[in-house]
Amino acid sequence: MGVPLNQALKVGAYVLKQHLKGNKRYPLVLMLEPLFRCNLACSGCGKIDYPNEILNQRLSLEDCIKAAEECPAPIVAIAGGEPLLHKEMPQIVEAYLKMGKFVILCTNALLLEKKIDQYKPHKNFCWDIHLDGDKDMHDRAVDQEGVYERAVAGIKLSLSKGFRTSINCTLFDGADPDRVAGFLDTVADLGIEGVMTSPGYAYERAPDQQHFLNRTRTKELFRAIFRRGKESKKRGKVWKFTQSPLFLDFLAGNQTYACTPWGNPTRNVFGWQRPCYLLGEGYAKSFQELMDTTEWDKYGVGNYAKCSDCMVHSGFEATAVLDSVKRPWKIAKVALAGIRTEGPMAKDIPLDKARPAEYVFSRHVEGKMAEIHAAKEARHAAEAAE
Repeated sequence: MGVPLNQALKVGAYVLKQHLKGNKRYPLVLMLEPLFRCNLACSGCGKIDYPNEILNQRLSLEDCIKAAEECPAPIVAIAGGEPLLHKEMPQIVEAYLKMGKFVILCTNALLLEKKIDQYKPHKNFCWDIHLDGDKDMHDRAVDQEGVYERAVAGIKLSLSKGFRTSINCTLFDGADPDRVAGFLDTVADLGIEGVMTSPGYAYERAPDQQHFLNRTRTKELFRAIFRRGKESKKRGKVWKFTQSPLFLDFLAGNQTYACTPWGNPTRNVFGWQRPCYLLGEGYAKSFQELMDTTEWDKYGVGNYAKCSDCMVHSGFEATAVLDSVKRPWKIAKVALAGIRTEGPMAKDIPLDKARPAEYVFSRHVEGKMAEIHAAKEARHAAEAAE
């Protein structure tokens, strides 16, 4: 495991407290998207397909602090877009650390050399650098040559300055287990804290719709990768992951989990996103409104067609963490015996009763655009009246 002991203990105590209080729905990680603008245009991304007026929007420092005050999650993961494009990002990180939050700042590292001295190493702060495999795999995933080398340089720079550093690796259909294993062998030598891995989610607006994994293919791929990991361990290459062993066991088809969408609530320029980081089916004005008014049972595998192939960490990691706290013997078994890569897989949730997908993206974009234009006209009117 690549999770620091102080973080594991604090999160475990938080989950246990919620369990003892009888709370059925509570957040673990606040997913903050302070902007959608990015300096890359990855073909599998569903986060950057917005008009410029929306891409130019930013959550202010005050907005970000308020989000963490509303949402009691002990961890904040800052994504985007590219967070380092946000001019107030150092102040946002500093504010969260003063609040006692664990902060994971996700970046493609293209701006890291320029920006890194605006931050200070802290036991609760970690750079999470996007790296989707070896040089050819990553540069193909981000549709730009040379990004892999800059990301690796960013990792080495971060480590040299004493920062906690991890890698975020998303895998797509067509990923070769041998190449992925070779990549994990390579990063094992970098000295990073660990790898956060996940299958890509089939964003409906992503330019590339041909390379997302379905659930069966996801399980087969991760079994093949973890099988090779056992061989790597014999050669002294120990792979470290920043995720629950039970989530990794789930990826290998050994656990039957429903998602926990409220475990990773998302705050972005639209508001609090319903129901999760991956689906923008509606927005609430506050965290409490999100929790109280979202029809949670309408979503998830077996409930909604858009969720049918999802096995992404932002939906299922919280499920695995809760399971490990309630049933610690399960995580102990995986830790001792390793992830099973042979034999029958756990029974999956049936999909035959899932409701059809609804396509509401355009409606939300139109509403946001109208809001932006109304605010602009109000400013012009105020300026004219002065």
